[in-house]
Amino acid sequence: MTARPSSPTAAALPDWVPLSARAYVAHAFEGRPLRDVAEATGCSASTVLRQVRRIEQRRDDPLVDEMIERLARAATKPNDLPDAKDAPQMSALPSRATLIDDDTLNREAKRILRRLCEGDAFLAVGQGMPQAVVLRENGDTPTRTATVSKAVAQAFVLKDWVSCFKAGRITRYRITEAGRAALRRLLSDTLTARVEARGMAEAPSPFLTQHMEMAERVFSDPRGDETLRINLAESPLGGLARKKDRDGKPFLSMDLVIAGERLREDFERAQMGPRVGQNWERFLTAGGRGQMGPGTNCSGPEDARERVSMALRALGPGLADVVLRVCCFLEGMETAEKRMGWAARSGKIVLRIALQRLAGHYDGLHR
Repeated sequence: MTARPSSPTAAALPDWVPLSARAYVAHAFEGRPLRDVAEATGCSASTVLRQVRRIEQRRDDPLVDEMIERLARAATKPNDLPDAKDAPQMSALPSRATLIDDDTLNREAKRILRRLCEGDAFLAVGQGMPQAVVLRENGDTPTRTATVSKAVAQAFVLKDWVSCFKAGRITRYRITEAGRAALRRLLSDTLTARVEARGMAEAPSPFLTQHMEMAERVFSDPRGDETLRINLAESPLGGLARKKDRDGKPFLSMDLVIAGERLREDFERAQMGPRVGQNWERFLTAGGRGQMGPGTNCSGPEDARERVSMALRALGPGLADVVLRVCCFLEGMETAEKRMGWAARSGKIVLRIALQRLAGHYDGLHR
């Protein structure tokens, strides 16, 4: 783990403050030489110099400038500040630094960054306003979806979670890839806490989860309502769901994605255990037609295996092929088309028809 710049007042800064901002405050306001800061952080002086220069350039953004002033006031004593002629140009320093803590930042980040991930959403900050607002383009009049304190917005900008795309009396910011990754890590931490609370031994890695596109939906089942978490980045259905048809609508609606992921979940449950007696290839018309031999010991969960068998029988030959290959075996669309001898780009049409029938099959179970 990278060390923080050590100084008598460094402990006054919360953990969320980036290393570059700490180095800038230590050098520009505490007057520490670059080599001392570099030695404290365990990196080269040239690296610290680049960090300091980058923060200096970013101070053209009013939110960055105001946050640096707050950090300087919190990390230095009044008599430790450099002379006015040597100090960087700043507006009036606040008489009392009020920095948000890590818990507040993480809590607000999960709320606000989610809103900023919505289509055409941006963060607007007006000059002299104590709060920032999240707006979403909706015709001529933007719709307000959330509000947040200016201190939190300043932290977002300093951490590169949002970036300015329009400056002025009302400055506008959009979420960055770093902000999206941070949101995924925060949501992963929440998921990990829930998993540990349920007594499960293993939870997803936060750095793995930041590369996922998780969706969460609730579906009804004769056994009761169940929440299904979908990783759209892993399943081939995710790529098709992001594509648009001629009308500009998603090629696969969310209910079709949920139907495919539900089949996959049952398929994976049926594979649990040291031995799996079911040979799923007997449902593939283009592949082998193996059968379960007499006396085979089926050690997988019986209910899940029966649900998969019922769903594939409801689809019938051909449709069951493509659903099993794409949803359960996670074959790409091009690979599935080649193995089944179909024309290029025809498989996704057949897959959508199959998923529509699969969704109808699941709907019929609830009636």
